[in-house]
Amino acid sequence: MTVRIDIGGRSSGRLRFAASPLAELTAMLHVLAEPAHHPQFAGWAGDVWAGLRPELAERLREAEFLWRSSRADFLVPARPRPTLAEELDDVDRIDDEGYVTAALITTCGSNRVHFAGPSPLADATARERALDLAQARGALQEAFAERLLADPAAVRARVRHTLEQCAVAFFDAAWTGVAVRLATDLRLKNDLLKRQGIEAALASVSGAVTLAPDGNHIIVDKLQDSATAAHDTGVTFLPSVFGRPHLVVIHAPGWQPVVQYPVAEASPPEPVSLETVTSRLEALAHPVRLRLLRTLARGPHTTGELAHAWELSPPEVSRHLAVLRRAGLLTAQRRGRYVRYTVNLPELTALGADLLAAVLR
Repeated sequence: MTVRIDIGGRSSGRLRFAASPLAELTAMLHVLAEPAHHPQFAGWAGDVWAGLRPELAERLREAEFLWRSSRADFLVPARPRPTLAEELDDVDRIDDEGYVTAALITTCGSNRVHFAGPSPLADATARERALDLAQARGALQEAFAERLLADPAAVRARVRHTLEQCAVAFFDAAWTGVAVRLATDLRLKNDLLKRQGIEAALASVSGAVTLAPDGNHIIVDKLQDSATAAHDTGVTFLPSVFGRPHLVVIHAPGWQPVVQYPVAEASPPEPVSLETVTSRLEALAHPVRLRLLRTLARGPHTTGELAHAWELSPPEVSRHLAVLRRAGLLTAQRRGRYVRYTVNLPELTALGADLLAAVLR
């Protein structure tokens, strides 16, 4: 399971390392939405939530689908700017179709195949399909999708205002210290890129990011099998303090490839391959079960959603889910006519940091 980025040669100019205020704010928002993924920031998250005005807390909950399970593409910029305001201005320049499609992919908890056809802004059938997918995720997702499709300009303005309020409430204070760590990491990466080349720079990013033997592709160990090209634009690498342990990859058609990676810890552990992790755990020895677990680590899913995502039959998915539930790795919750499965993070964490990092990557 990899994302392959075609860089069309080994020129170091194909890679760009830079800091992004918007991408780091998005990482912080993910921590606030999923604090169990980031125990090292639990205290920070608790303090932020305790200090938020009720109106802003409600705004974050209504739009959290843009950053909770995955990040909307427009929140991880390929051309970072020095300030959050400048990056938000760039987001404002994205056309409605691109913005809405990116937002619906995260809101509906779906893959890009569902939105490869006509735009839901112009096609009634595509609109109904998007709303059906959002409904399966819950009432809040459905309401957000309805507002987005009915009046994208109003939703876009509201999301921007929410992010600007976050800057005043907690981001500006946190960014002061974070920016220093990012600058230190960027000096290291750019020095490696200049002196030792692409392979050394990629190796310092993560054990999950490598240069293919042909020298023309960057290989990223991720949930999905996908491919994109960066011949003209190159690939942007964004360091993140709050993003650990996630490795975020923007690779959709029409978007410049971006990789947001966690900055190195003081004493980083030796990277462990997914194959090594798999061999240690009998309960996860079956590759299909491991794929389902990695999908569920991004957020709750129904049996039908999992079956569609992996082109499996619902009975086959149910059998694998039953094995994971018996192992204590999943919980289930019924909402109306849907049963949604969720990763049991405390039990998963107890199995070891290597497994947690591999699944959440």
